[in-house]
Amino acid sequence: MRGNVHKFGDDVNTDEIIPARYLNTIDPALLAAHCMEDANPEFIKKTRPGDFIVAGENFGCGSSREHAPIAIKAAGVACVVAKSFARIFFRNAINIGLAIVTCPEAADEARDGHTLEIDLAKGELKNLATGHTFTFSPFTREIQAIIAAGGLMAFVKEQAKAQREPEFR
Repeated sequence: MRGNVHKFGDDVNTDEIIPARYLNTIDPALLAAHCMEDANPEFIKKTRPGDFIVAGENFGCGSSREHAPIAIKAAGVACVVAKSFARIFFRNAINIGLAIVTCPEAADEARDGHTLEIDLAKGELKNLATGHTFTFSPFTREIQAIIAAGGLMAFVKEQAKAQREPEFR
């Protein structure tokens, strides 16, 4: 993955990711239109498909709503890099197929407009603006498969279909 950085600070909560006033919909496109608007009203205008959110500690804290990672993914963000994530946000992100990376050193260094390259399988993040390379714990094959499938439900459907198909020899 390669994309530009949109930098945020510590304790970005789910109300900042997708304000509660938009929780009357589950339409990903409508959620995306308001993604991060309380944290940075210009975010959705500046974000391009494949970009990254980079943040500090405790990203996604607050409520357990799945709307937050859905809004981020639907906005075209390929990955969220942070020093740490709220546990429920981390799980919700994986469940909907949003890649997230815990890499404190990279989060400290990255600035708005930097370009990052991330290899989830290798556990490697390169900041192309500075030339520095960082490592993080790579995702398991299972988590990589869930993200590649587009989320847990899509992954389960793929697995179920593969088990039902007759084997021809």
